[in-house]
Order: sequence, then C-alpha cells, then structure tokens
Amino acid sequence: MSDASSNGHRSLAAGRFATTRWSLVVAAGTPDLPEQHAALTELCGRYWPPLYAYVRKRGHSVDDARDLTQEFFARLLEKATVAAADQQRGRFRTFLLTSMQNFLANEHDRTIALKRGGGLTLFSMDFDSAERGITVEPADSSPSPEATFERDWALQILQQALTELEAEYVESGRRELFDSLSPALTDASESPRYSSIADARGMSRDAVKMAASRLRRRYRELIRSAIRNTVTGDDDVESELGDLFRALG
Repeated sequence: MSDASSNGHRSLAAGRFATTRWSLVVAAGTPDLPEQHAALTELCGRYWPPLYAYVRKRGHSVDDARDLTQEFFARLLEKATVAAADQQRGRFRTFLLTSMQNFLANEHDRTIALKRGGGLTLFSMDFDSAERGITVEPADSSPSPEATFERDWALQILQQALTELEAEYVESGRRELFDSLSPALTDASESPRYSSIADARGMSRDAVKMAASRLRRRYRELIRSAIRNTVTGDDDVESELGDLFRALG
C-alpha cells in the first residue's frame, strides 16, 4: 500500500477528476494547467507497477528493470509525452504500453545512463513490493509480458478502489465495519458471517447484510470511477471492465 493510501488520503482521481471522462489524462498532458503536477503523479503512481512487471517479464534483470522503469517515467514527465495520448483511441493503458515498447526498443543497444534514484521523479516507486508480485518464467512460457501487464493493471485498479473505499469508511467513522466486511470484497472464499458480525457490533443481521450490500455497491462504483478517468465513454468503461476480469482470470 502506498504512503498516500496508508495515510487515508483520497486520490486526485477520486475527487476533482472522478466524474469527467479522460480528464485525468487531459490534465496530465496540459502544461499550463495548475493540476498537471498532481494528475501526472496520479497517473504515474497508478501505472508504474504494471509497466515494471512488463519489463521484468521481457527478461530484464531486477536492476535493469528498475532503471528502465525510472528512466521511462523520467522521460515521460520531462517531455510531456502524455499530451500525445489520443482521446479517440480511448485506452490510456494501451498508449502507455506502446510507449514502453518503443522505449525498450530504442534502449536495446544503449547503456542505461540513469543512476538509480537520480532521475526526475514525482513519486516513490516501491520496487521491492512490486517484485514480490512477479513470477519471472522462461520467455516462451505463459503468461506473456503483455498478459502480465494486463493483470497488474487490473490489480492496481482494484487496489485503488479498495484504498478509496477504506478512506471513505475511515473518514465517516466506520473503520470497524469496513474491517469486518471488506475481506469478502477481495476473497470470495471469505463470505461475511453476518450473524457473528451483528452480535459483535450490536446490529441486526439484516442491518449487517444491508451494510455489506452497500459496501459491495460502492466498491463497484469506485472501480468504474477509476476506469472512467482514462477512457472516453460508457461503452469503453464496459469494455475495460471486461478486460479487467479477463486479465484476472
């Protein structure tokens, strides 16, 4: 979990940019917009883990993958590459993956010049945490680097929504209720035991069941909100949701 998550802060996408399609990408690619810095930080913080996983699955060592990922985002930020994202294509993650593929092709015969930790960064990268979620297998085995990127992107979306959901419950004084009901959101085997929760909290079973339903509904809304910020329309949201669930298998 990121520092922002642990502090209970809500992301930029959850606030100002939550209801406008593609607005986070627009803000990140508009140099004279006051929100550009925050939008860039939001986007980069959301997408670097899947891209790092992609680079590792392409066969790069841990150290090289860290350097390449840092250098990619340093250039992305320095050259305002986000401004080139085409809204009509509707999928920012595809734009980023293509950009990384081009970057790696250009870097293939070059020595990595970036000193670790010395590049232009607007956010921290917890590579050790990201590495723990990666299983690097022989190049001819599955999943492919692209499939790894898709899966990590899906996991990032779910984690972002879960972090924002937790922050909402904490801010409204419902931390214990969230802790009781949230396991069922991410682990289907942990169905909530409404009776025991009701006894522990002094609530009726029906009230707990209703609270769980509201929690699940809000979680789905936040997942959609996270996706909506980088697509152009409702059809794209539905398509991305389909891709998300397919990526998770």
